[in-house]
Amino acid sequence: MTSTTLSPWVIATRESRLALWQAEHVRALLGPSLAAPVTLMGMTTRGDQILDRTLAKVGGKGLFVKELETALESGAAHLAVHSLKDVPMDLPAGFALAAVLEREDPRDAWVSTSYADVNALPEGAVVGTSSLRRVVQLAALRPDLRIEPLRGNLDTRLRKLDEGRYDAIVLAAAGLKRLGLAARIRGVFDPDVMLPAAGQGALGIELRADARTQHPLLWQAVEALTHRPTWFSVHAERAVARTLGGSCSMPLAAHARFAADGRTLELRAALGAEPAEGVAPRGLVTARASAVVSDTVQAEALGREVAQQLLGNGGRELLA
Repeated sequence: MTSTTLSPWVIATRESRLALWQAEHVRALLGPSLAAPVTLMGMTTRGDQILDRTLAKVGGKGLFVKELETALESGAAHLAVHSLKDVPMDLPAGFALAAVLEREDPRDAWVSTSYADVNALPEGAVVGTSSLRRVVQLAALRPDLRIEPLRGNLDTRLRKLDEGRYDAIVLAAAGLKRLGLAARIRGVFDPDVMLPAAGQGALGIELRADARTQHPLLWQAVEALTHRPTWFSVHAERAVARTLGGSCSMPLAAHARFAADGRTLELRAALGAEPAEGVAPRGLVTARASAVVSDTVQAEALGREVAQQLLGNGGRELLA
């Protein structure tokens, strides 16, 4: 089947309000480039269904993308839109990350009805997050806090805060801004205080790898949406995690951005130990490096360099 006979093109997406916004955003961008209409296929993933355990305990990031990839593999859908931080560092054989859109705010947001920032919390206050990366960084900032699991879509998490189950919660600023909820943000964490996750704030578009030849019109339209600075930044960040065998059970942060010269990519990373009940957090190891980057090979080489620095700075012991 050629691209000229496909009607319509189908985007596979999770059914949360944020995921649907993201898919609608991609549909609007693709529309002018494709002759056929573009429709959405909403799907519920295992990650959406399992809400009583952390991702690290039930299978990790792949739980949010597997069903979408099955739709691609069967031909029921032609592309899938993901929050890139939810995408495993290595895609299954036969799939390709065809584009990464320009990044929204990559920082973590502080959301609270009563407290202006993390320093304003009283001792023993309850903060909600299910991200191990956030857990270890919050524990480094305020070891006296109670950090409790927080699962569910964005609206569910905000509702739990408003019901008084938490004194504050930490969310990705990008999702709040995309849904017009920026007013809920009391403040954002500077990356010097809390480094974001690899890929945070960026949208990725996944296709079957053979779409390049089977559906060249679609591939070209998707590829044209790529924002090159974001593309290189997230390749560097994901290379850190890939080198370390990154998963949801690894409290890893990685954030890259281009310097003012527009050529030098600056990459920072932090690694903690997975928290254990009754054991005090063991702190964080950090690393940073920069390099002139103009292609993905150079970006990933920078990521591997920072990963090796993390290991040499004590990360090997934390992972062990």
